[in-house]
Amino acid sequence: MPVFTPEYLHKVAYHIYRAKGTPEDESEIVARHLVKANLAGHDSHGIIQTPTYVERIDVGHIVPGASFEVVKEAPCTAVINGNWGFGFVVTEKATRMAIEKARTNGVAAITVHHQSHIGRLGDYPTMMAAEGMIGMITADSGAAPKHVAPFGGIARKLGTNPICIGMPSNLDGPVLMDMASSTVALGKIALARSRKEEIPVGWIVDKDGNPTTDPNDYYSGGAILPVGVDQGHKGYALSFMVEVFSGLLTGLGFGIDPEGRHNDGVFIAAFNL
Repeated sequence: MPVFTPEYLHKVAYHIYRAKGTPEDESEIVARHLVKANLAGHDSHGIIQTPTYVERIDVGHIVPGASFEVVKEAPCTAVINGNWGFGFVVTEKATRMAIEKARTNGVAAITVHHQSHIGRLGDYPTMMAAEGMIGMITADSGAAPKHVAPFGGIARKLGTNPICIGMPSNLDGPVLMDMASSTVALGKIALARSRKEEIPVGWIVDKDGNPTTDPNDYYSGGAILPVGVDQGHKGYALSFMVEVFSGLLTGLGFGIDPEGRHNDGVFIAAFNL
């Protein structure tokens, strides 16, 4: 397997996005988040995402340089329309807004809709923790194609619906919980498939609902399972609540549109300590 330095990967990613018409500052932000995911050990959310993002730019599902639109705003809250911009760019800016509101008022809550994939959630509560705050973020894909079967089912009805909470600590880094409400993020299935590796039992079922260790079975009509395996009703409940915060509360919507563009609806909360 080839090995590249982080600096090389950052440079390659930056120039790929610049070549696709992405502004300099946005190309820098996207490249930084992708390489950081690799360095954190989450290759599923790293540079491997670049071909997908390039394809989404080509079909208009990602709009480089899109405007950051504040639809509604109050001292402690805001509603943001990302106008289909890069999720890294939109959510990073929304997180900074939450930090400033919480610094002034003690707490802040912000929702974001109409933006692309925001990547590894841990990046955003880490920003809040660095400012002495507890940070929380949830994400959902709206009506875009789904990946996860509800507890007891086999059809894809839910997103992987992740949640992340971070807080400062007296250790070398913040305390951070970053998890999907499914057994695994979709990117890890794709990563195993590209590496021609088997996956653990309990991650997915095939199209007939049978447990399988072959990641290709997911792409043949299978589904990811809720976190918890035999206690998957707990993961299903958590996924449902994340969808309420990130889909309904944001105004993004819910349901399944097989032709819908990927769209991370996001709820952000900051608590100043």
